[in-house]
Amino acid sequence: MSVLERTIRVEWRLQVRFTDGLFDAANPTFRESLPGGPGGAAKVLVIVEEALALARPGLCAEIQAYAEAHAWAFRLVCPPVVVPGGESVKNAYFRVSEVHALIDRHHVDRHGYVVAVGGGALLDMVGLAAATAHRGVRHVRVPTTTLSQDDSGVGVKNGINAFGKKNFVGTFAPPFAVLNDFTLLETLPERDKRAGYVEAVKVACIRDAAFFGWIEASAGALARFEAGPMRHLIRRSAELHLEHIATSGDPFEMGSARPLDFGHWSAHKLEQVSEYRIRHGEAVAVGIALDTIYARRRGYLDEGSACRVLGVLRGLGFGLFCPELALRDDAGRLVVLAGMDEFREHLGGRLTLTLLRGIGAGFEVNEMDLGEVEAAVEELRAVADG
Repeated sequence: MSVLERTIRVEWRLQVRFTDGLFDAANPTFRESLPGGPGGAAKVLVIVEEALALARPGLCAEIQAYAEAHAWAFRLVCPPVVVPGGESVKNAYFRVSEVHALIDRHHVDRHGYVVAVGGGALLDMVGLAAATAHRGVRHVRVPTTTLSQDDSGVGVKNGINAFGKKNFVGTFAPPFAVLNDFTLLETLPERDKRAGYVEAVKVACIRDAAFFGWIEASAGALARFEAGPMRHLIRRSAELHLEHIATSGDPFEMGSARPLDFGHWSAHKLEQVSEYRIRHGEAVAVGIALDTIYARRRGYLDEGSACRVLGVLRGLGFGLFCPELALRDDAGRLVVLAGMDEFREHLGGRLTLTLLRGIGAGFEVNEMDLGEVEAAVEELRAVADG
């Protein structure tokens, strides 16, 4: 037998920029993020989330005017294309095919750009389309929700839901750039402004005790959606997520650990069972509360730290329990436990979940005591009712 073997290394540069008025003609950030290719001015296809276009009726015209002002640097291949957003956009593959068709029709190649302007679900769907057209067209994300600016928009994953499972179909393909425009958050409903806070709580819980302390002290201002604290939370959360992706040694999840998914094993199932009535951030808040109580019950986490985590979630305005958490199947098993089975399969067959030993100190477990999980659900119900 003869074997040829080489180690192939690929480096990625992922830039996250923060600005105000991204599509103001005087702001160079968008233009500078789209360098041209061998043919000169880059071709750019822009996809805009429908809810954002309705909330900001002049946005598409603003993008077109910006392109006209910077025509020497890039050109739009067509007016911005408005598509539905929210989790429903990830529930059918035909949305990906629609973006593929636009890329093909307008001859956007690997030196061009597909720009998605919207929330995390839209970014996931468009990112998958960009990653699979021509085996990879440059993708630029313009996140427009708190959650997508401080977490999902910074990540390297793209995907859609299939077979009743979240993100079953997808790719690992880092975006060419992430452009966070704080002014695009202004028209968000309060529910959506709040939803992204939980990912900052999550990453602070597992990586940064000082940041957790800041969130704890600033919970009142954040609950009032004061601009300064919101901006700090978004930037620091994005920084911690990016740091993990760049330094963890496993950005494409070749192993089984996903520490940035602390609290998510149950959250994904709660979203699906509720038919996405529960927002992702709201489900993660419940998931973090559940895993916090479980960790305390198992003796991993002290009482005081557990109370602090639950207190911060409450202080930010999150509910700690939802009826879907207590649903049981025909065999009497908690439906949410299927989320653990799906997590195990998604991670390659070995269960690896992140829990807390302390604030800022996450660690991994490879099994969960299902009896204690059930007890934690009942305790959480009592805590929430109290």
